[in-house]
Amino acid sequence: MLGKKYKGNKQNKIPFNGTKKEYHTQCPFCSVQCKMKLVEYETSDQKKYEVIPVNNPASEGRLCIKGRNAHQHVMAKDRITQPLLKVNHKFVPISWEKALTIIKSEFTKIKQEEGNHALGVYGGGSLTNEEAYLLGKFARVALQTKHIDYNGRFCMAAASSAAQKAFGMDRGLTNGLNEILHADCIILVGTNLAECQPTLTPYFSKAKQRGAFIINIDPRETETTALANLHLKIKPGTDAALANGILKIIVDHELVNHQFIQERTSGYEFLREHLASIQLDQIEDITGISIDQIKQVALKFGKAQTGMIFTARGVEQQIDGTQAVRNFINLLLVTGKIGRNGCGYGAITGQGNGQGGREHGQKADQLPGFRSIENPEHRSYIAKVWNIDEKTLPGKGVSAYEMMEKVHQGEITGLFVMGSNPVVSNPNANFVEEGLKKLKFLVVVDMFLSETGRMADLILPTSSYLENEGTMTNLEGRVTLRRATKNPPRGVKHDWEILCEIARVLGKEKFFSFTSPEDIFNELRVASRGGKADYYGITYDRLTQSGGLYWPCPSIDDSGKARLFEESFASIDGKAHITPVLNEDKKEKTSDEFPLYLTTGRILKHYLTGVQTRRSPQLNSDNNESFLEIHPQTAEEFHIKDGAWVKLESRRGSATVRSKLTNRIRKDTVFVPIHWGDNQSINRVTSQALDPYSKIPGFKSCAVNIIPIDDPM
Repeated sequence: MLGKKYKGNKQNKIPFNGTKKEYHTQCPFCSVQCKMKLVEYETSDQKKYEVIPVNNPASEGRLCIKGRNAHQHVMAKDRITQPLLKVNHKFVPISWEKALTIIKSEFTKIKQEEGNHALGVYGGGSLTNEEAYLLGKFARVALQTKHIDYNGRFCMAAASSAAQKAFGMDRGLTNGLNEILHADCIILVGTNLAECQPTLTPYFSKAKQRGAFIINIDPRETETTALANLHLKIKPGTDAALANGILKIIVDHELVNHQFIQERTSGYEFLREHLASIQLDQIEDITGISIDQIKQVALKFGKAQTGMIFTARGVEQQIDGTQAVRNFINLLLVTGKIGRNGCGYGAITGQGNGQGGREHGQKADQLPGFRSIENPEHRSYIAKVWNIDEKTLPGKGVSAYEMMEKVHQGEITGLFVMGSNPVVSNPNANFVEEGLKKLKFLVVVDMFLSETGRMADLILPTSSYLENEGTMTNLEGRVTLRRATKNPPRGVKHDWEILCEIARVLGKEKFFSFTSPEDIFNELRVASRGGKADYYGITYDRLTQSGGLYWPCPSIDDSGKARLFEESFASIDGKAHITPVLNEDKKEKTSDEFPLYLTTGRILKHYLTGVQTRRSPQLNSDNNESFLEIHPQTAEEFHIKDGAWVKLESRRGSATVRSKLTNRIRKDTVFVPIHWGDNQSINRVTSQALDPYSKIPGFKSCAVNIIPIDDPM
């Protein structure tokens, strides 16, 4: 309902005489994708807003504080509303026509002088499915470059890689969220969902009320660990070894499901041989978790009739993240707890469209539908959908951080960034910033002047979640339709429009002649058809009627599949693959020079690099600067007082934050959130070492030193 005169009544929370507008939408932040309605009340001299939760299958009508205040960044006064060109180190507004002319000239020049692959495209996990799909097509058809990847590489890549290897398919949850209520034992590994995905918390609290035993593995005490029956305060980065200890006890106590193993898995004998060499006292020494606690976890999970395991960034953002996740998946497989009610695996996605964003071509090695860019049949199929010669379709590129290395080395000299802030989100951020300074041409598409945007040669203004329609895929693999009825500010374009406009001036208009997000989605449906992430049976009309559909959904008569792997897995042989995982790792160790472990993460009121949430007065009011959690005894040893400024140093760089003394963290570990840039950017400190399988950086564990300082500058 738009533009209706509204005089208010007793039932309304904001009664007044004026105009009322309603915008039906969903939260732009985490992967739950909660539905809501924003009501705008306008009088001659002011506007007020009311946010009303809307019932939907995932969040069940809940909203967290981020969702309730998401609209505030949309209304921020410093939104960019016209293209900005850097002239003599200052940004000046220009027309869209001139901006497109400059892009054509610069991109063409780079391609002619250095080749197609000198251009790079860097995307994001908050783009709609339509825009993520179009960005992949834009890189490979309009620019004909192999260099495309996205910030989701820093989020769920390890879980994605592990699931693909173990199950043959990567979907965030193998079961619907409602099945959490039927799990007798739940293991949460490296997740603080009470702050990162708060509207999921009731699923776990209700499961606990029904008798579920909840185990949380985390080096910190959090709101999530407070929910658990048992908290294992693990040494950062030792999750794989802990899983080995749990597995050994399960095998030694004959708590394995031999029938399931024999009929539905391969590789168990290799795992059993590996576990025979494991010593529990060694696991205790590596992890800091007592043998008694390890036994308690193993016996609880092994004896439970049903059970689920959820992983998140704490275990995934490690240089052995893929293998660590696989070892927890091994726990499910040896006990047969997958493919039935209350039994399964879940990777708790971080970004709003972290699931859908990696399914349709933003990743360096993927084509739409989770197809492989190196598979001849997959390449041939997509080439036909796109009506191009398969020979012109570029091959595999490199991961997100490796793209930054290519930039630093001068192999990539032109970069197009959409929906991301790599100067803050990448590890070893000083190195990344140095590299971006070497670029011949940097284009950033954003709503605001982000830390990366400040370095751009050209900034293009884009629309917000209230203004940009499209589909998103939540952590379950449920595709939802986000309606958008608010008009963007004058001069602002949608991401998909920007891509089509650039393609047009580059002479590729016939491949990008889309007129709406639904138009793009219909091509995506065809492109995904027959792939593992098959969206062909999903339509805008069906999403409107149903409120969301799970993939795979291969036909319009299909209702989608909430529970995967009931009869077989998605691998070629139909079986799940068990694999042995080593205890040892090559993570950075503490030393006399760097005596503490650093781990990073998120807090309730902020999202990703904070570009949007730091512009919300309500969200930023209590958390307007970063901080360092440190144990009081450790603080005393380093002569640090509560609330004092400290300099955090590693082998790569430093960050300046305030101290926050707390007993809720291990004495050998400090914690800093990720949401700030400049001298508070913790990724100036983190390690660039990558997981060899998924290429996810090891954000969650590196060695640091801390020094008290007087002046934060």
